[in-house]
Amino acid sequence: MSLHVAIQMDPIAGIDIRGDTTFALGLEAQRRGHDLFVYHPADLSMDMENGRLPKDSVLATGQPTEFIDQIGQHFNEGEKEQRYLIKSDVVLMRQDPPFDMQYITATHLLDHIHPETLVVNNPTEVRNAPEKLLITAFPDLLPPTLVSRNEDDIRAFRRAYKNIIVKPLFGNGGAGIFHIKPDDDNLSSLLEVMLAQDRAPLMIQQYLPDVRQGDKRVILVDGVAVGALNRLPAEGEARSNMHVGGTPAEIDLDDHDHRIAEAIGPLLRDRGLLFTGIDVIGGYLTEINVTSPTGLREIERFTGVNLAVNIWDAIEAKC
Repeated sequence: MSLHVAIQMDPIAGIDIRGDTTFALGLEAQRRGHDLFVYHPADLSMDMENGRLPKDSVLATGQPTEFIDQIGQHFNEGEKEQRYLIKSDVVLMRQDPPFDMQYITATHLLDHIHPETLVVNNPTEVRNAPEKLLITAFPDLLPPTLVSRNEDDIRAFRRAYKNIIVKPLFGNGGAGIFHIKPDDDNLSSLLEVMLAQDRAPLMIQQYLPDVRQGDKRVILVDGVAVGALNRLPAEGEARSNMHVGGTPAEIDLDDHDHRIAEAIGPLLRDRGLLFTGIDVIGGYLTEINVTSPTGLREIERFTGVNLAVNIWDAIEAKC
């Protein structure tokens, strides 16, 4: 079957196709004969004039787009136009965080068309599942973790575990993550800066030395683990995110990954979180990515396996 696919994403001209998962999804959609319409979340609107129903009022300004797997010439665009998204079969919500009010507003607008138009992932559940908070539903799978902006509680956690990681609760791409070692006397200054920048709590976790062997990204499709990518931190760096210099490496799924996927899979399926990526360090779950999981291009490069096939099989089955 041929589907009309709308992709809500960051500007396509600026993506690096060597590592862009949205690009991999678009290529596989085209291979199956689906047509693509690309728009930016800033160009999403709701027009309630003339008594339209909410589902009939969500529209986007974008362009019919062809993805081309060629660096430097990776897309062709048609003329700019407006489309009512209820007329699409699928909307891929793929813009990168931050998970800010623009992101949250987009989920509210897309709520009106889902599930008549399938939105991947379910916008209600994306809004209700901040990536560093969703893991708290699975305490047995986590390293010791504190969510707080109370400085006394944070210092008590540091006294208990000595070696800690401090993260902004709604950050992304490794930005603003700090490793506070037992002999580091900068915690007070760090808290002054981080707590002044944002009213949200922080996430504090025990440092896991196994991160030196990699921070594994496991891809789940409809709650089932289908592939993995290792991300190795640079020398002198505690973060393994590829945005901050982490190096991708080939790795297989192991018993820890399957155990975690089996534990969290039913919740992901029930919530319509069809395409997710979990982060695993030393057998511990540290994050569940539901907004715009990445890693497909790197996994295909290492293994020859195109996991976009699995994702589109699942989407088509639901359509």
